[in-house]
Amino acid sequence: MFKHLRKWFVTRFFGRSRRRARLVSKDGRCNIEFGNVEAQSRLIFFVDIWTTVLDLKWRYKMTVFITAFLGSWFFFGLLWYVVAYIHKDLPEFHPPANHTPCVEHINGLTSAFLFSLETQVTIGYGFRCVTEQCGTAIFLLIFQSILGVIINSFMCGAILAKISRPKKRAKTITFSKNAVISKRGGKLCLLIRVANLRKSLLIGSHIYGKLLRTTITPEGETIILDQININFVVDAGNENLFFISPLTIYHVIDHTSPFFHMAAETLPQQDFELVVFLDGTVESTSATCQVRTSYVPEEVLWGYRFAPIVSKTKEGKYRVDFHNFSKTVEVETPHCAMCLYNEKDAQAKMKRGYDNPNFVLSEVNETDDTKM
Repeated sequence: MFKHLRKWFVTRFFGRSRRRARLVSKDGRCNIEFGNVEAQSRLIFFVDIWTTVLDLKWRYKMTVFITAFLGSWFFFGLLWYVVAYIHKDLPEFHPPANHTPCVEHINGLTSAFLFSLETQVTIGYGFRCVTEQCGTAIFLLIFQSILGVIINSFMCGAILAKISRPKKRAKTITFSKNAVISKRGGKLCLLIRVANLRKSLLIGSHIYGKLLRTTITPEGETIILDQININFVVDAGNENLFFISPLTIYHVIDHTSPFFHMAAETLPQQDFELVVFLDGTVESTSATCQVRTSYVPEEVLWGYRFAPIVSKTKEGKYRVDFHNFSKTVEVETPHCAMCLYNEKDAQAKMKRGYDNPNFVLSEVNETDDTKM
């Protein structure tokens, strides 16, 4: 009893400090930051202003959206006030009765701001209007109208592009909480389950993986986050998946696999991160999206398989039970891939015959000792 309490206490309060650092979180976010970036390199983000605006978070994007409109209205309001001030159209100059102003009914900064707003958003109340008295006002009217169209197009396009980005579509693609290692088709495989929560398909889906770990080269160089390709397949291949129901993808642990020299006992002590990617095209928008997740050694269960989740109802429909999506069942599994292949080699050798070069066949002549 005391051992169980001590184990629970250590896991509960000290387990978090021993958690491995992830490059990719379970929901696909990358845990990386860039330091000591030169100021000149930061200016490149403003050169590609469209991508920069799209990558902004919603709170910053809405701040830019509101600031762009309010700032332009107030800036041109100041210009309209300056035009009225230079032309002495303001009431403090006491213009004569026959005086024709550049803009009708601009009496101060507030009315200049309202005229700027009406001009840029094309409200056109008809109370304030530009006269043909001065060409400066006509030029300013044309310039503000053109610039207002540009601001409207850019900001509305940025909002629409932000909403229609396939990143939210990727939220409806889910991976199993754990990966499992068990036998499949007589081979030791690493299996992961993935599901599409929408009925619309991902066209041209392709799935693959990267194993991230720290390696040391023969020259003594330490490579952090060294990437090793991990091939994942289903029974029909790894491209153009028919992604209408949850799929179980697997990686065959053979002699070329980085998991070949791992065993059930040594797996928790390994230091790696398995990142799984799923690329596809959204059927409704034709936009390309990528879904990713990662698994650390504590999330890879050796000797388990996934519980079945697809069944057929009496009405002839196929039903997917997501309650068992990440549920695993313990099965008999070799404790290492090398043991499985050595066992297969031994069984194959027993079925084959071998020639003994030292074996000599000697003929024996039989004599009949009982002669009549």
